[in-house]
Amino acid sequence: MRGAAMSLPAALSGLVLVLLSVSGVQTQGYWGVIYTQTQICAVKGSTVDISCSYTYPTMTLFKKTEVLQTLWSSEGGVGSPVDLMSDPDYKGRVQYLCDPAVCTLRITDLRESDSTQYKFTFSTNHGGSHTGSPGVTLSVTALQVQVITSEYTDSYRRAELRCESSCQAGHQSYIWIKNGREILRETSSSLSVSVLPADRYSCALKGYEEFPSPAVYAPQCPSVSVSPSGEIVEGSSVNLTCSSDANPAASYSWYKEDEEQTISNEPQLTLSSIQASDSGQYHCVASNRLGRKMCQYKRIHVKPQFSDRPVKIMNIIRLTLVVLMLIPLVVFSRWTWKKKTLSSQTGPNEAAEVMQFDSELVYQNISA
Repeated sequence: MRGAAMSLPAALSGLVLVLLSVSGVQTQGYWGVIYTQTQICAVKGSTVDISCSYTYPTMTLFKKTEVLQTLWSSEGGVGSPVDLMSDPDYKGRVQYLCDPAVCTLRITDLRESDSTQYKFTFSTNHGGSHTGSPGVTLSVTALQVQVITSEYTDSYRRAELRCESSCQAGHQSYIWIKNGREILRETSSSLSVSVLPADRYSCALKGYEEFPSPAVYAPQCPSVSVSPSGEIVEGSSVNLTCSSDANPAASYSWYKEDEEQTISNEPQLTLSSIQASDSGQYHCVASNRLGRKMCQYKRIHVKPQFSDRPVKIMNIIRLTLVVLMLIPLVVFSRWTWKKKTLSSQTGPNEAAEVMQFDSELVYQNISA
């Protein structure tokens, strides 16, 4: 009995020793990573901060625990986490803002390709590392305003707009901007508005007001160009091109003066084998779901292909007639001059003989 009684204190002391040894393995803490947010939506071109806190035992195997390295990695890597600082896709765009037990990943100039899951990893002097899972999912979106419905009234157009992004619905608030100014009390992704020709509407995520979407607006005054430039001759080919600044992109319709029927619905109107009857004024109308615009006419004058031939023929005829009329005058003048010359040098009888002799010579030359 005494032996048995003495064995009980020995057993208890052994139990105390075991408990102390176990508590010496990990004391005052546990391994863990807690993320501030698990879903973040940010706008393309902006900056985002992804933060977490982490904990670890202050001592392990009776040795104080020291953090040797902290890093952030993105999902998709094989094997050990790859430090974003060494990833060429993030070069110059990543910062670690870390204090003891807290670390923030900052990514600037966000790209849509940055949309993925990010995880924090830390390693200690006891070997190995700990990664917080499942991490933080980042969605980088390029905002875009879509025109859902549109109807025209007497002097303006009524439209329903929607701000679209790749972010999950319900995880963000929106702001709407009209002509550069925020529309107060509008935080939903949809907006019903009256659109005047000069109005421009855009949207942004709350907190990212400096990165709004491209604005939507009715077509601006379209411009018309003609190719080739210069004189247009009958039978040639002419291209008229219409362009207008608009978002959504404009569609085009071509008309000729005094005609109600559309002659083309393409940005470029091609007049092949053009005829004189095609001469006239042309204009295009640019339109989208927020309005339509027509500003200027373009006059086309087609010159008949042979319009100058009769003029050339008449000029040739006139020149020929003038030459034919001048020949007798030249001959007569020469004869008169020669007669006077001979009369002044000889007598009348000699002059007659000379004239007769000259006439015979002329006759002989002609006969020859």
